[in-house]
Amino acid sequence: MTTMPLPLGSVRPTRYVFDRAPMLVYWEMTRACPLACRHCRAEAVAQRSDRELTTAEGERLFDQIAAFGRPYPHVVLTGGDPLRRDDLVTLVRAATARGVGTSVSPSATDDLTPELLAELKASAVQSMSLSLDGSTAALHDGFRGVPGTFASTQRAARAIRAAGIPLQVNTLVTDETADDLPAIHGLLRGLDIMRWSLFFLIGVGRGAVLGEVSPVRSERLFRWLLDLEGTSPFPIKTTEAMHYRRVAIARMERAGMDRDAIEKTPVGRGFGVRDGNGIVFVAHDGAIHPSGFLPIPCGDVRSASLVDVYRAHPLFVALRDARSFAGKCGRCPYAAICGGSRARAFARTGDALASDPLCPYVPPADAVAWESRPS
Repeated sequence: MTTMPLPLGSVRPTRYVFDRAPMLVYWEMTRACPLACRHCRAEAVAQRSDRELTTAEGERLFDQIAAFGRPYPHVVLTGGDPLRRDDLVTLVRAATARGVGTSVSPSATDDLTPELLAELKASAVQSMSLSLDGSTAALHDGFRGVPGTFASTQRAARAIRAAGIPLQVNTLVTDETADDLPAIHGLLRGLDIMRWSLFFLIGVGRGAVLGEVSPVRSERLFRWLLDLEGTSPFPIKTTEAMHYRRVAIARMERAGMDRDAIEKTPVGRGFGVRDGNGIVFVAHDGAIHPSGFLPIPCGDVRSASLVDVYRAHPLFVALRDARSFAGKCGRCPYAAICGGSRARAFARTGDALASDPLCPYVPPADAVAWESRPS
């Protein structure tokens, strides 16, 4: 069966639009953190702020999240370092009591004790994540700003797994870290992780002074990651590098996979997820952003409904409609499944709807939109 080419943008890409609810809610519980990471989005500080949501306000936030309806979004408790809050376990229990799943993204410090991990496990936390940005102490500690963090991260990883909690490891991708990625992957093979997530730098917070990889190099890294997937003991995903999906689709189609099979792969299950589309971020002070890397306040959970803001705020609505994107992202046949990094577009141009400058792909003028292909 064949289809006639359609003008790009003529069909609303509904298949990958998260109009009803996000998949993930990120709650920045605090900006307090004992580390001084060079790329910190939150520009974390040593002390907690009196503007943070209280325990009671956090519980009301979980009520708002449950108001999206089933299936509930998953909540990632992040920071700063959420271990800086002494009510972390209480809040995980509160989410669990409402049927809302949680993950925790702590810093690798002495606060991450076996006793705390046992409490989190008993409270039904579903996973945790740690960051590893170098394959040696010199490289990782240089990014984290505190000597000994490399060793602490490996100890923490083993303690999390010993507690029976699934672990994701996050790695920053910059022009400085890219050459070290194979060595980092080799190190992770011994840590029994559930997933490796590579975060492609967005120039916000302290990360504004670091260098991104080039568009051409990003494509080379994608091809390397796809080669690696065949032998890696854990899945690999990218964050703020949505065009990885395009490269993966092209390879899978060349291998003869059909659309249904592609959508069942780990890459396929992430189709459409991007800033404001499947993701929403609640800052430490309650401000609602499309993502942690797209710091445009659209409301406040203290005075507005998270559900209403996510579903109806004009920016969120625009971010979920690929027809609203400018430049080549708006003309791209992969717009529904990719859509580019809205955060990077904003960081570079001041326009969240502009094209993602990290993607080198130039869409053909007469391309058939992937979304319009027959099932």
